[in-house]
Amino acid sequence: MTSSKQSNMPSILRNKHHKTDPVWHVQIAMLIAIGFQLALPNQFSVGSSFVLPVIELLLIIALPITTPRQPVYKSLARRVNVIALLSLAGLGNIYSLGVVANELLKGGQVSNGRTLITAAINIYLTNLIIFALLYWEMDGGGPGERQQIAKYEQDFLFPQHQNEAYKHPEWKPTFTDYLYVSSTNAMAFSPTDTMPMSRRAKILMLAQATVSLIAVALVAARAVNILR
Repeated sequence: MTSSKQSNMPSILRNKHHKTDPVWHVQIAMLIAIGFQLALPNQFSVGSSFVLPVIELLLIIALPITTPRQPVYKSLARRVNVIALLSLAGLGNIYSLGVVANELLKGGQVSNGRTLITAAINIYLTNLIIFALLYWEMDGGGPGERQQIAKYEQDFLFPQHQNEAYKHPEWKPTFTDYLYVSSTNAMAFSPTDTMPMSRRAKILMLAQATVSLIAVALVAARAVNILR
């Protein structure tokens, strides 16, 4: 009986991997973030609005090569690929926010109020997606590690991990859960029902809340004041 269970283990894991954490959710989210970057005017982008998106698309194309086919995997090459992709996108977004904020603070002419509001919304939503992807990739060593049956080391404590009414030994967070965490942190500037457990999770949530606060409080509010 034990041997048959062990022989069936890979197929069970494979089914859970595809059913509970579909990769296409992540791919679509990253493509949407790249679309937001392309929509930004050149004056808010690093060099040109096409530079970073092209590099990011190349890294996305490289992902299938660096990602192992096993449902449970640990790949340094994939990890470096994903971190490079998200770091480029995140730093580019912070740069865009800095350009807009700097122009506003020094009283420069940055087109008009409508352009500023559009840029602020763009930066805010891009920030939300990028940090959702970072949380998804970081927690417990990444999606490949989390699919293991053994309990993984948590960076985030979800309600399903602690609420007896919803607790389940085989429950694993998916990208949708991390997108929700990122959304609530961006809106409330603090964690809500999901708590950061590790120091790196706390630092990332702090960074996200800071970018969101600047985008909303400084850029959007100032743009409304000068809106014609």
